[in-house]
Amino acid sequence: MTDTKKIVHIHIDHSNYKTVMTAGRHELVSDEPDHVGGKDLGPDPYDYLLMSLGSCTAITMRMYADRKKWPVEDIYLELRHHKAHAEDCEDCDDPKARIDQIEIDIIVKGDLDDDQLGRLLEISKKCPVHKTLLNKIEIDSTIEMR
Repeated sequence: MTDTKKIVHIHIDHSNYKTVMTAGRHELVSDEPDHVGGKDLGPDPYDYLLMSLGSCTAITMRMYADRKKWPVEDIYLELRHHKAHAEDCEDCDDPKARIDQIEIDIIVKGDLDDDQLGRLLEISKKCPVHKTLLNKIEIDSTIEMR
């Protein structure tokens, strides 16, 4: 397996918070809601994070079910993100000491038994985006003036 870099391009101008994002030939728009100064022209960045995790999870589950030839008709996911106070954090006295929490509800339509459903739940946690979010991530940024 080669180690290829994924490249996306992001552009924002004076249009408040509307951001144009391109990945190959695909173009998407992100924005912030009205109440924070945006124009709600597209999903906000956290919506895209949840969509990325959700789509990767669904694809991973579908691939596994297909490989096993299980009768899975549809897979639906509902994802929610919020900030929660850490139960055992070192800085709990700090009102800003919160951790990101993502909840995923998965509904599978098909004729599966409890063992198969349990296995699909395990597999859902093995999608690459899920693993990336749980791993240590390094972000190296540079800046230049043009």
